[in-house]
Amino acid sequence: MTSQPQTIMRKFEKVCEIIEQHNNDSSKLIPILQAVQEEYRYLPEDVIYYVATALGIPSAQVYGVATFYSHFALKPKGKYVIKICDGTACHVKKSIPILEALLKRLKLTLDSMTTPDMLFTVETVSCLGACGLAPVLTINDEVHGLMTPESTAALIDQIIAREEEK
Repeated sequence: MTSQPQTIMRKFEKVCEIIEQHNNDSSKLIPILQAVQEEYRYLPEDVIYYVATALGIPSAQVYGVATFYSHFALKPKGKYVIKICDGTACHVKKSIPILEALLKRLKLTLDSMTTPDMLFTVETVSCLGACGLAPVLTINDEVHGLMTPESTAALIDQIIAREEEK
């Protein structure tokens, strides 16, 4: 049986490596947080406090950076992060029915946008910069344009089938 201190040390081992790769330099807080988020897929609260302590800066400073930039997430995200554009071009070309189809297919609500199995997280964004492909969505930064509710559901089904094969 593993003791609690060993479990805690293992949890922060990767964080320590990331901080060391950045020479324990608090001026490199953003790249440190980016690397930590890449490791965990979000910034756990205890990790935020650990980073602050390790860098010798107030935890409020780390939290402030983490909440200021929309790139950082304070809640766990799924393996596949789906961003649906609801900018003007996409909205006019019916992005909302795509969002509704996704929520229905994944059994999500606007209050709960991550599947319980942590496979999918759905987010709406103001613009993905691909207006010529409207309506558009990304899945882990891979762009999918000219989407319909049906093509979106088919894309989700393909991902689920791939995951079940693993």
